[in-house]
Amino acid sequence: MSEEIAKQEVKEKGLSVTSDVAERELGGAERAAVLLLALGQEYGKAIWDGLDEIEVRQVSSAMANLGPVTPSMLEELFVDFLKRLSTRGALNGNVDVTERLLSSFLPSDRVSIIMEEIRGPAGRNMWEKLSNVPENVLANYLKNEYPQTIAVVLSKIQSDHAARVLALLNEELALDVVNRMLRMESIQKDILEKVEHTLRIEFMSNLSQTSRRDSHEMMADIFNNFDRQTEVRFLAALEEDSRESAERIRNLMFTFEDLLKLDAGACQTLLRNIEKDQLAMALKGASETAVAFFKANMSVRAAKMLQDDMDSMGPVRLREVDDAQTALVLKAKDLATSGEITINKKKGEEEFVY
Repeated sequence: MSEEIAKQEVKEKGLSVTSDVAERELGGAERAAVLLLALGQEYGKAIWDGLDEIEVRQVSSAMANLGPVTPSMLEELFVDFLKRLSTRGALNGNVDVTERLLSSFLPSDRVSIIMEEIRGPAGRNMWEKLSNVPENVLANYLKNEYPQTIAVVLSKIQSDHAARVLALLNEELALDVVNRMLRMESIQKDILEKVEHTLRIEFMSNLSQTSRRDSHEMMADIFNNFDRQTEVRFLAALEEDSRESAERIRNLMFTFEDLLKLDAGACQTLLRNIEKDQLAMALKGASETAVAFFKANMSVRAAKMLQDDMDSMGPVRLREVDDAQTALVLKAKDLATSGEITINKKKGEEEFVY
């Protein structure tokens, strides 16, 4: 096939090829635009269908501003593409290969954004992705947004997921959101796009990073499972080596004393899910404040029975008390994870869900 015939065929597919313009290096989105224009509507449709909304906009913008390309630019692009296929013998797609390929023609910041979205929740568009974000993670983000923004988001995601997210918001905020959703009419396109943009930049692009556990948080969970003597010994040793790390772990740890910050409803839920003899053992070595706190969330009869159980125990090993207190802490965290209670780690600060 002659060069002129090839040029004509490519031009008919929507790509302008000419030798009368200066050659230039094509950027990432431009390279994709050239390939898709060269493939045309018939062969390129399957690729377009596989792009998400952001990619469609990026490629479309590049395509609209592409202008003509030279034959050598087109040839170089095709040869490079074929080399990438032939050197591997076959297409083998995975996250690492995708990241390396994107890095070869996209700026590093753009690659980071795309890869964070790939590693994040599944879904072809923003709302499908949000519906696959754990409800406690989404609720923790939305609680700091305007009620109207929350209403827009919850109206766009799957209803069962929206219900679970709504249940994790504090009652006053949740009721405000419900009322706004009831009064909500059709959402203007520009408002919806603005919300999508904010979610993509401030939430989705950072989701996989924030979901990766901080090393200090991981160690705090490990320390939570130590007995009291081991915990004190390790923290003291760590403090000599790194006071900052020891303090961070101490602040992240959820201890038996933190149970005293539960609200009445959460405390009563916890009491229904633990063994009575386990509670008695845990309180045997606890402060008077702790004993009074749990008794205040029980009936008079149950509180008296608890005291009788504690009195009848006599002396107990400190290790047994530590084990019982640890069991109560782990049960509280399990209940928080399942959304049955919320835990307020520090007085005066916002609630968070473990």
